[in-house]
Amino acid sequence: MTATIMQALDTTIANVALPYMQGSLSATQDQINWVLTSYIVAAAIMTAPVGWITSRFGRKRIFIACAAGFTVASVMCGLAQDITQMVLARLLQGVFGAALVPLSQSVMLDAYSLQERAKAMSLWGAGVMMGPIMGPSLGAWLTEAYSWHWVFFVNLPFGIFTVVGLLIFTDETPKNTALRFDWFGFAALAIAIGAVQLALDRGEQLGWMESNEILAEFIVAGVGFYYFLAHSLTTSHPFIRFELFRDRNFLSGCIFMAVMGVVLFSTMALASPLLQNVMGYPILTAGILLASRGFGTLISFMMVSRLMQHFEARTLILAGLLITCISLWFMSGWTDQTGAIEIAVVSIVQGYSFGLVFSPLSTAAFLTLPNQLRTDGTAMLTLMRNVASSVGIAIVIGQLTEGTRRNHAMLVEHINPFNHALQMPSLRSVIDLSTNAGKAMMERIVNLQAQILSFSRDELLILIFILCTLPMAFMISSTRASLQNRTAVPPQAAKD
Repeated sequence: MTATIMQALDTTIANVALPYMQGSLSATQDQINWVLTSYIVAAAIMTAPVGWITSRFGRKRIFIACAAGFTVASVMCGLAQDITQMVLARLLQGVFGAALVPLSQSVMLDAYSLQERAKAMSLWGAGVMMGPIMGPSLGAWLTEAYSWHWVFFVNLPFGIFTVVGLLIFTDETPKNTALRFDWFGFAALAIAIGAVQLALDRGEQLGWMESNEILAEFIVAGVGFYYFLAHSLTTSHPFIRFELFRDRNFLSGCIFMAVMGVVLFSTMALASPLLQNVMGYPILTAGILLASRGFGTLISFMMVSRLMQHFEARTLILAGLLITCISLWFMSGWTDQTGAIEIAVVSIVQGYSFGLVFSPLSTAAFLTLPNQLRTDGTAMLTLMRNVASSVGIAIVIGQLTEGTRRNHAMLVEHINPFNHALQMPSLRSVIDLSTNAGKAMMERIVNLQAQILSFSRDELLILIFILCTLPMAFMISSTRASLQNRTAVPPQAAKD
């Protein structure tokens, strides 16, 4: 759990500290963005080979090495004196941190019986979901109260505790020293994933397809994926074990984990600028309001293991996604006049819905998957969530920027001498468009309304996306029937 929380926090905790780092490290806006990009790209590339590495060298050894490496890299980030040192340290963070979530989930799945797994997944899921949700709030508080260095130093006690706990309490898994590494498959997939992540992360800054760099990255990604698939489908020992996707529950789990990656991270990417730029909340107040979503998630995780005793996993997943849609509908109506109580209540409900989806999803995905594929499966689920989150963030931020521009152009068309509303004496006494001050005030009003409309349409876009994926929940087989079938197998047969 400490490994999961430590890695999950670092996906979002550094975001709010970027402006403070930029001045301290004497970096440009483009350079400071590499603090986030380097971590995301390194983590995405190194998630894919986690299954092979643990099978070859043993899970305990790799888990300890990654936890220790992540902790050391975090300290290096906090001690960085320039942007080069920071980016290199963040690359190391991503390399070592990629395995922490898949390995922690694999340990949790092995440690508990099928009957206890729902409760274990609820506990484990709390770390995965709470980390990204609480990251901006904790990062804002540490940056304001101390300095941006503590955004990274906070990992030190967690890292030490994790390494000591793994040394004492975990058992080593068998090592397959004869296992060969598919270097060509890994290189093709790594290049493809890295190019996609770079394009998604930098596309909004560079103008997407107007930039030659983004076009080149998408072309490289397409070629990389082509060679990876062509090689993997023709070699006897592919880098990715495609038998994973023969299991219907696991395939459904991958689909909905991608959905959760899009929804969770895209809503978070929208919430912070909405609260600060549109509603005008200070960074700490915005952090507290965002943290209310984590409170709802915590309530959900406390209840979901009991709910799974009475309801199918697919039923809970459908219910959670529908509640998410309801919360997004309310969020689409938020303006600069929306009160803090409404924001907190809707955020709590949305956080509750996330927890209602995540734990049943994690349980169902591995219910019928063979044990020897479990670590590969956890790595694949993590990869799906990470890539999907980058896609979701890129889409909503791109739509937000372009939507604000379009809405601004549409609204200013109505500001003309023929608009009778603008000629009303009560309005002209406040905003006199014949003066520069009046024009500037009107520009601020129009820009604010354009942003509100754009945020609203982004929330509705996510809502429509969820509704389109709902029918796929019926792909998940009956978890209670599968559980009864597996527990009914004689002990010797189960062992074989």
